Amino acid sequence: MTHPVLVTGGAGYIGSHVVKLLGRAGREVVVLDNLSRGFREAVTHGELVVGDTGDRELVLDLLRERGIGSVLHFAAHTVVPESVERPLKYYGNNTCCTRNLLECCAEAGVRHFVFSSTAAVYGVPERGAEGITEQTPTSPINPYGSSKLMSEWMLRDLAAATALRHVTLRYFNVAGCDPEGEIGQSTPDATLLIKVCAEVAAGRREALKIYGTDYPTPDGTGVRDYIHVTDLADAHLRALDHLEGGGESVTLNCGYGHGYSVREVVASVERVLGRPIPVVETGRRPGDPPALVADSSRLKALFGWQPRYDDLDTIVRTALDWERNRRY
Repeated sequence: MTHPVLVTGGAGYIGSHVVKLLGRAGREVVVLDNLSRGFREAVTHGELVVGDTGDRELVLDLLRERGIGSVLHFAAHTVVPESVERPLKYYGNNTCCTRNLLECCAEAGVRHFVFSSTAAVYGVPERGAEGITEQTPTSPINPYGSSKLMSEWMLRDLAAATALRHVTLRYFNVAGCDPEGEIGQSTPDATLLIKVCAEVAAGRREALKIYGTDYPTPDGTGVRDYIHVTDLADAHLRALDHLEGGGESVTLNCGYGHGYSVREVVASVERVLGRPIPVVETGRRPGDPPALVADSSRLKALFGWQPRYDDLDTIVRTALDWERNRRY
């Protein structure tokens, strides 16, 4: 017997794609989202409860009354530049609310926890363009990365003290949208590169800003490992299967193992679009490392995960298709 699953932030970009796959797999899903960045229409399966992970009474009642056995935790602020400008906002939501959620899980006897973490916990690794492993030292350079790393520590320590087991997934750069076009990314004031390119292509922004052209990379622009959101969602279902099957706690990188520069992404967008997009070059943003590329060999070995959308033009095409035909 499988217990219901609670998905925090399940009306948001990544959470909604996971909810869709959970629904397809026949799982009973409860979504908790305050709708500050998410959308009701993005919740394609299960029950939506509008509320906050920081609301102790609400969270504890949900866990107990619905008989939740597993929690997938996506609810967080995720904009690196904003975290530099407003650090306490990020520690408050990403760290303090996660602490509340974990305390409630411990009290309600939740045994399985899948945590949405980030490559930002690594900061500026010495070999960032050659594949970051899970053993790469963590040294975040912005409050977003720090707020997530603190949550990782809390989860690790709680798992050591209780029966809770966890999978922590460190995302590299998530991109693209549901290939079926049912859900996508409509986050207001988005900062993710491929999303911004799609908005420029659709006429929702005047131009793409390239932040920094003097990085120590082949073309001077930042290099990132772009993973399609549906491949990432599949990794979450495998993480849940791992825990429900008795697997031990583990922390894993999520990426494809190769990177693209900002200029290469722009070239892909223009190739798929069939025309150029306006670009403005400007200075670096605070908190941006030169290159972040994943070594995801442990994810593949442990979960049998194999990406289906590891092609930059395919990722870009799904993002452009959603932007042209947005449903919310």
